[in-house]
Amino acid sequence: MGTADHKDPYAGHRVEIPPPQPFSESLKNTLKETFFPDDPLRQFKNQPPRRRLVLGLQYVFPIIGWGRHYTLEFFKADLIAGITIASLAIPQGISYAKLANLPPILGLYSSFVPPLIYAVMGSSRDLAVGTVAVASLLTASMLGDVVDAQRDPQLYVHLAFTTTFFAGLFETAMGIFRLGFIVDFLSHATIVGFMAGAATVVIMQQLKGVLGLEHFTHKTDVIDVLHSIFTQTHQWRWESALLGFVFLFYLLISRYFSKKRANLFWISAMAPLTSVILGSLLVYVTHAEKHGVQVIGHLKKGINPASFMDLNFDSRYLPIAIKTGIITGIISMAEGMAVGRSFAMFKNYHIDGNKEMIAFGMMNIVGSCTSCYLTTGPFSRSAVNFNAGCKTAVSNIVMATAVMATLLFLTPLFHYTPLVVLAAIIVAAMLGLIDYEAAMHLWHVDKFDFLVCMAAYAGVVFGSIQIGLVLAIGLSVLRVLLFVARPRTLILGKLPHSEVYRNVHHYQQAQTVPGILILEIDAPIYFANSNYLRERISRWIDEEEERIKSCGDIRLQHVVLDMSAVGNIDTSGISMMDEVKKIIDRRGLKLVLVNPVAEVMKKLNKSKILESLGMEWIFLTVEEAVGACSYMLHCKPQDSDKYTNIV
Repeated sequence: MGTADHKDPYAGHRVEIPPPQPFSESLKNTLKETFFPDDPLRQFKNQPPRRRLVLGLQYVFPIIGWGRHYTLEFFKADLIAGITIASLAIPQGISYAKLANLPPILGLYSSFVPPLIYAVMGSSRDLAVGTVAVASLLTASMLGDVVDAQRDPQLYVHLAFTTTFFAGLFETAMGIFRLGFIVDFLSHATIVGFMAGAATVVIMQQLKGVLGLEHFTHKTDVIDVLHSIFTQTHQWRWESALLGFVFLFYLLISRYFSKKRANLFWISAMAPLTSVILGSLLVYVTHAEKHGVQVIGHLKKGINPASFMDLNFDSRYLPIAIKTGIITGIISMAEGMAVGRSFAMFKNYHIDGNKEMIAFGMMNIVGSCTSCYLTTGPFSRSAVNFNAGCKTAVSNIVMATAVMATLLFLTPLFHYTPLVVLAAIIVAAMLGLIDYEAAMHLWHVDKFDFLVCMAAYAGVVFGSIQIGLVLAIGLSVLRVLLFVARPRTLILGKLPHSEVYRNVHHYQQAQTVPGILILEIDAPIYFANSNYLRERISRWIDEEEERIKSCGDIRLQHVVLDMSAVGNIDTSGISMMDEVKKIIDRRGLKLVLVNPVAEVMKKLNKSKILESLGMEWIFLTVEEAVGACSYMLHCKPQDSDKYTNIV
């Protein structure tokens, strides 16, 4: 037992070098996993040409697949759900169009054509398509910086159509090129803060309608809004304010009762339309429009006119149209996909994110050519659709049909609808987006996520929607970069009566192994963190040797690196590994690797590091590596010179 020539009992437990793979094959697999993790082409394999054609059409138009199994029972459920969401879509559409500084009729147009497109191409059964408050406010804020909607309404409307076209183009391109992972940079904390901030801004903007003000700031930050409100106190209309608070109270009470009992969801769903009807009747009977209560006025009858020729590609306005389209497209797409996935989870089915992006994109491209502005799947409308018992996307077709009937026959009835009622509908909807419980949950679970949430909220409320969005995304990306640049390295110890090794700072009962320092690297090794890891490993070794000196334990002789969590390594990381080995060699220690994955093994092998390290010092598990090190320590004298010679 005094030499290292004895048979090594751990020789059969070491890591093998994976077989070589051509670069083209490796690149193909990497791209496939990045852009096609769901392998959408697998269903086409080993299929006859005709079957492939059917599957291809079904992939682009999911309605072909589920439409063959559609039943009368499904239609009854979708009919009820469609009529229910139409009662919400009509007042919301008018309200959000006003929020975007667009003619109210465009809100109804946007609830007619896009839902039909989505019903054919979308993969969610529960998503109800329509306009949303945040995208409407973004449109008003960004386009309002270039064109005044009051002075040049025609140009403003044309730019809104153009913005919708570019948003649809961007969404479709993201779906075709399978770039949905870009949306993942909008973290949960970012969305919570951004939505709450946008909701706060929208609510403040509605004070114009509640107070009956004719002139109001186009800026969205709280300072300018409050300044605009309190410099016009002489123009406040108590009649309008009273009407607004009465209907807001009615909307909130109806929501309260609907939340108390799920089967009363229809009370909250019907409340906006009921408010519009009651408000219109009240104004008509009392002639309140002559006493400071502003009304919608004339809405022309008829379905969507073509607007393809209205798209404005003038070089003076093209940059703002593209910029607004991309930003509103990302925000609305993120909201729609989050809503769709949430309800799909409740009903235990899967929606394809890339197909959803294509569906959103196509409905906005077609919508921009048919007098619609940006649409997606709003939470409030989709929640009503879900609670109403919808079975398929046919509920969108029913809603669109009801809106079409409204456009053809009922638009004159909205002449006396007071704007203050529309403001109350928006405020009631926005209060639901301020999720303070989610913010408190972030505080208890992750303080940095709470900081991101609050940064997004403060950026939107005190700056602008764009500032809040950029600030929140910037902080989220900074956090990812910090994780990459400063990965965790942990000292592992053995849990008593087991073969398991865990972080000694987490598990107090974990015990270090005398003469062996076991470290775990908890991230891929890249250029961004290679220098840090080299210095951190050196510092761990220094600290361990100082501890040994003070305690009089067995001299440190092995450094074990657990690389199970190192998914990849670049050339900078390989250089770092080489430098770490040299540092450890100079100290008279031996470097041992544990479970490097195939990609890491291939690169270490090609860089010749494995040759200098020796394959006999690479193991599958920490237990086997420690066992081999202990075996070497006990099968030879402890003299360092002899140990070096033997190794």
